[in-house]
Amino acid sequence: MLTSRVLLRPAAAAVRSYATAASPSTLVYLEHREDKLVPATLNAITAAKKVGGKTTGLVVGDEATTKGVVEAAKKLGLDALLHRTSSALSHSLAEPLAPVLASLVKEGGYTHLAAPHSALGKNVFPRVAGLLEVQQISDVMAIESADTFVRPIYAGNAIATVKSNDEIKVFTVRAASWDAAAAGESSTEVDSAAAENVGESPASWVSEELTVSERPDLGSAPKVVSGGRGVKSKESFDSVIVPLADSLGAAIGASRAAVDSGYAENSLQVGQTGKVVAPQLYVAVGISGAIQHLAGMKDSKTIVAINKDPEAPIFQVADIGLVADLFDAVPELVKKIDAAK
Repeated sequence: MLTSRVLLRPAAAAVRSYATAASPSTLVYLEHREDKLVPATLNAITAAKKVGGKTTGLVVGDEATTKGVVEAAKKLGLDALLHRTSSALSHSLAEPLAPVLASLVKEGGYTHLAAPHSALGKNVFPRVAGLLEVQQISDVMAIESADTFVRPIYAGNAIATVKSNDEIKVFTVRAASWDAAAAGESSTEVDSAAAENVGESPASWVSEELTVSERPDLGSAPKVVSGGRGVKSKESFDSVIVPLADSLGAAIGASRAAVDSGYAENSLQVGQTGKVVAPQLYVAVGISGAIQHLAGMKDSKTIVAINKDPEAPIFQVADIGLVADLFDAVPELVKKIDAAK
């Protein structure tokens, strides 16, 4: 349980004005990339609406590269939409961005601040919580009330119900646990202005290297095929896992063991230290089912496991299990799938 010190003052001495518990007001940071909303942002909006009260979206960045984001956000059923611009915020670096978020929360009297539990959210929100002098609540899976949240602990092996007494609740959202907000016909009015209180940054943006793929995004794909240490080599990963993913139209994932062995890229890692996914179908090939991996995929709707070890832990969470040599079973499965198309 999260607790915080509460200072009681006479009503006349109060110096801050926040919405009451009966009327929560949530500001949602709308994460974006290349003038498009990041898919997990849509899940964060759904979670924010669950808090109740008023839900306000916030788009922050360079004006020229956020026009498309604002247009998309207007259709998401938000009660209000803020657009704050500065060239210093074009790459969402934590140092300049955190003070902007903290000041908007204070000035707007928001009771809650939400964002996806993404790499950016994990980088920026602890700083915002520090500036607001509150405790962050991370990786929220469910919201029971305006001050009570459900989140995983111990690599997902236990679920904690957390009640916060802070005036402002700062939380990040596990995208896999929430439906994505859908676009509608109505359009939210936009409050646009230059960003204020932009922080000074000792860091500067140099460059980034992105892996471009035509496959579905791992974090939001409805189908995922993952390979583990049992695949034995990068060549086998490419010749066994990739064809199965192609046949199913699925995203590709990998266990940490497979990534550490060089079979797959870091961006494909599923698990406690990788991505958390909850697709409609998750196919685990040659994955034993270590706790760290299960933490990233056990909420999948249907789990299929292929492993030659009948005692592998993965079978304890699998809906469908096949005890077989993956090098025989997967090519045969690909043939059956292709024949059924």
